[in-house]
This record gives sequence, structure tokens and C-alpha cells, in this order.
Amino acid sequence: MLNILENIVSIGNKWLWSYVLIIVLIALGLYFTFKSEFVQFKFLGEMFKLLGDGASNSVSSNKKEHKGVSSFQAFCISTASRVGTGNLAGVAIAISLGGPGAVFWMWLIALIGAASSFVESTLAQIYKVKDKHGYRGGPAFYMEKGLNKKWMGVVFSILITLSYGFVFNAAQANTITLAFESAFGWSRLAMGLCLAAVTAIIIFGGVKRIAKVVELIVPVMAIAYVFVALFVVVKNFSAIPALFTLIVKSAFGFGQAISGGIGAIIMQGIKRGLFSNEAGMGSAPNAAATADVTHPVKQGFIQTLGVFTDTILICSATAFIILLSNSHASEGLKGIQITQAALSSQVGSWGNVFIAVCILLFAFSSIIGNYYYGETNIEFVNGNKGLLAVYRILVLCMVVFGSVAKIQIVWDMADLFMGSMALINLIAIAMLSKIAFAALKDYTKQKKEGKDPVFNLDNIEELRNIEQLENIECWAEEEQTYAV
Repeated sequence: MLNILENIVSIGNKWLWSYVLIIVLIALGLYFTFKSEFVQFKFLGEMFKLLGDGASNSVSSNKKEHKGVSSFQAFCISTASRVGTGNLAGVAIAISLGGPGAVFWMWLIALIGAASSFVESTLAQIYKVKDKHGYRGGPAFYMEKGLNKKWMGVVFSILITLSYGFVFNAAQANTITLAFESAFGWSRLAMGLCLAAVTAIIIFGGVKRIAKVVELIVPVMAIAYVFVALFVVVKNFSAIPALFTLIVKSAFGFGQAISGGIGAIIMQGIKRGLFSNEAGMGSAPNAAATADVTHPVKQGFIQTLGVFTDTILICSATAFIILLSNSHASEGLKGIQITQAALSSQVGSWGNVFIAVCILLFAFSSIIGNYYYGETNIEFVNGNKGLLAVYRILVLCMVVFGSVAKIQIVWDMADLFMGSMALINLIAIAMLSKIAFAALKDYTKQKKEGKDPVFNLDNIEELRNIEQLENIECWAEEEQTYAV
């Protein structure tokens, strides 16, 4: 029976990841890029400005309570989920299986996919709903309210809860305990129990406690890791031109000795790139919807910047460390062990410990962010407090389970769930994209007039019909307070 299930999952993953998702991701990413007039590049300066404003208002929010979390805190929640084992262990796996060329395809999927991230996060803001903590929303909500297809939202909610809330959290815990066992010889079970205990303290405190924790962890961990990577790059500065040449040449199969050829290179790069930056997958919009902003496009911009932060900055840092040390060619090393060996070869034995600490911060923040994605989708399906309590307990159990066990079929099923939810979300945002583009047009018009853009439903022709207006509850109020 298990063999039959493994075969079904294997065939499903091969079909989904090798053909369907690659075509849809790139095609829609290019469509969104051209339709939005290259939003991910054209408004890059505006993204940094808004992120800075959001960080300032996040600090001042201690004095003034907002309806939701600040835009910077929402950015940190999504970045916490994005920046995890995929950035350290996932990049190592992609390079070991697909060669240096996989890095090129990771970059490409990020640059193209950033437009998809803008669309989905803007839509999440438009169709968000009010709750006791402020706001919540995401793909399930815009599927129901924008497309009038609640069944589609329910299917998406189930897939994201199973993959993010359970399996991916187990995978994050697995990588944490493996790294600490390698660095310090610590018991994986004891480490898993400690992780579960700290996770419980945070997740039972609601989204605002989650936001405050990741707001502290994410900037510190990202800056520290990038600085260490910069040290490695500067140390090997003369090798950088050859490194870029190797990445580009390998991306198209030139001189490759990897079994499977260019297909394996592309698949590994795109698959691991999507797993890491999550552009178009439908996960980050759940965090984007929580933000308290004056215009949906503002959070769309900030979440787009999250894709660049994840892939162009942090994934590249890992790739450079690995390729400059050539540790991916070492036999007997897997996943995070490749990254640990790579950094240790460049900075000494403390590199092994540093990566273990980075993994703890990266992966633990992902556990918290992933948990929230499941919570908001359970609220969509059924707001019963008892069901939410059961979900929280199961998440903690999966953290402990993932710390000590690794069953391949579980991770393969997670890939299948992730691919399926991404496909459903991409279909939804393709159907609703005209609303996001109309919102972008409205934002740009107000900026040209010298205004700080404020979203008004009357300005969006696509939302003027009665049915649409009834489904947009958070932008119809006359009086609102904002974090940005």
C-alpha cells in the first residue's frame, strides 16, 4: 500500500513540478510583469521607502494601538516564513542536485515571480476581513469574496494547513535539530521538546505576539548572515567573476556532468526557488492581509521586496559561500551539512556553530510564520475555538516529530501539496489580476498628484458593482487609522 502511495505521489510531483508549474509560474509572472509595466523594478525605490516608514510606525505603534499589525510587522511575518531552511539547506540541495546553474534559475524565478507576489498581496489587502486582532485574509478570502468560489478557498485552506502548519514545520524542526546535533552533539529529542515549548508560548499569544517576536528575529538574523557572506565574498573577491560565469554557463547545461542535464538544473532551481521565496504560492498574502495601511498597493510593494530579500539577498549569500568553497562536491554531506562545511572552510570551526544558530533563528521564525498561515485558513474554514486549539496542539506534536524523524513520503507529499496550492492560487490571481492593476493605477495617479495614496472604492471601476462592494468590508469605513 505504501509503495502504491509513493508511486502516486512521485508521478504527481514529476508531472506538477516538471511541466505544469514551471510553465504557469513563468507565463503568469511574465504576464503580470508586462501588464504592471515592470512593477517589481519600476517601484523598487518606493518599496524601500515604504518599508522604512513601516518600521518607524511599528516602533511608534507601542504608543498608539492600530487595528492590525504594522506593514513592517506583516513583512516580517511573511519573511519569517520565507527565510528558513530553504535559504540554507534548500540552496545546498539545489546546487548538489542541479549544479551551480540552479542558482541562475532561482534568481530568474524570483525576478519574474516578484510581480506575482505583488498581485497576490495587493488582492489579499483588498479582500481582507476584520477580526478581534485587527485583520486577516489571504487567497482563501479573495477566492471566496472576489471569485465567489468558497469551495476553492476551502481546498486551498486545507492544502496550506497540511503543508505549512504540519509538514513544513516538521521539516524546519528536523533541520534545526540536525544542525545542533552536528555542531554541539545535542539530543535531537530534547531540542525538539524545547522548540515545541517556546513555540507554544508564542503561538498561543495570537498574531500580535507572533508579529512582535518575528519583528525582533528577522532583521537581526538576516543582517548577521549577509555580513558573514559578504566577508566570504570579499575574502574570495578575485574568484567572483569566474563564479558568475560558472553559474550562467551551468544554467544552460554547458560543461555539466549532472545526470538529467539541463532539465534537472532548471527544475531544481525553480522548485527550490519557489519553496524559498514563495512568490505566487499563496502563502505570503496571509501575512500581507494583516497589515494596517492606507492603500493595498503599499503592502503589495512591501511583500514584493520580501521576494528579493529572500532570494536575491539571502539565497545568493548561501550559494556564494557554497560555490566559493566547492563543498557541494564533497561526498557524504547532505543539505544543511553542506552549508556548515562550506562556511567552516572559509571562517574556521566557528562557522559550524554560526550556521547552527542561523538555522535556529531562520527555521524557528519559519515555524511561527507557517503556524500563522494555518491558523488564518482554519479560521476561514471554521472559526471554532476548539478546532483552533486542536490545530495548535498538532503543530507542536509535528515539531517534536520532525525533530527526531524523517519519512521521505511525508516530504514528498508536502511538495505535492505545495505545488497544488500554488496552482490553485495562480489560477485565482490570474482571474482577479485586473483589480490589482486597477489599484496600482490608482496609487500611481495619487502619487503623481503629490498625495499619500488612500484607497477609495469609488476610484476603482472594477469594484463598483454592488456584489463586489458587499464583499469588501475593510475599505468601506469612513474613519480608519493606519500604520502607514
